[in-house]
This record gives sequence, C-alpha cells and structure tokens, in this order.
Amino acid sequence: MTHAFYVYASYGFAALVTVAVTLWTWNDGRARRRELASLEAAGIRRRSARAGDGQ
Repeated sequence: MTHAFYVYASYGFAALVTVAVTLWTWNDGRARRRELASLEAAGIRRRSARAGDGQ
C-alpha cells in the first residue's frame, strides 16, 4: 500500500460520507415537509402559527 493510495482512499471515503449525509438530510427534510403538510391538511396547526399566544 502506497502513501498516495491511502491519501486518495481517505479523501474518497470523506467525499462519500459527505454526499451520503447531504442526501440523507435532504430526503429527511422532504419527508418532514410532507408530514407537516398532511398534519396541516388534517387541521392540526403549529403552535408558532397561533395568533394571540400572549407573547
């Protein structure tokens, strides 16, 4: 195993993990938006959207 192989493998692995975490976060955000849309369609609102909370 050469030094260059180790360096390139490390950078490749880091890039792969970065892409995987980015895709995971993006997909999770889409899923949360769908959940919020279905809850709001069912009439359930967010507490932050209420008017007159006294704050």
